[in-house]
Amino acid sequence: MAKKSLIQREKKRQKLEQKYHLIRQSLKKKIRSKVSPLSLSEKTKMREKLQSLPRNSAPTRLHRRCFLTGRPRANYRDFGLSGHVLREMVYECLLPDATRSSW
Repeated sequence: MAKKSLIQREKKRQKLEQKYHLIRQSLKKKIRSKVSPLSLSEKTKMREKLQSLPRNSAPTRLHRRCFLTGRPRANYRDFGLSGHVLREMVYECLLPDATRSSW
């Protein structure tokens, strides 16, 4: 089980990312726009605005965690669970259409 503080920190990052998502996307779109090219100084100002956003609001700082245990590694996106929790749930037949492999 992950520490509660780490799980709360991750939730805080998710909230920040959602809050600043539209602002970040609009700034990036303006910097990359080829329809109305910006001068170098205007692009620099846009990049400074982008850099002034909170660091934890960047989507790359988010880390996918297990839904049950909060474990940050070996997560399966389809289930939102870490590998060992997923394996235990499959063994106990708690996941429909998931079977143990045998060959």
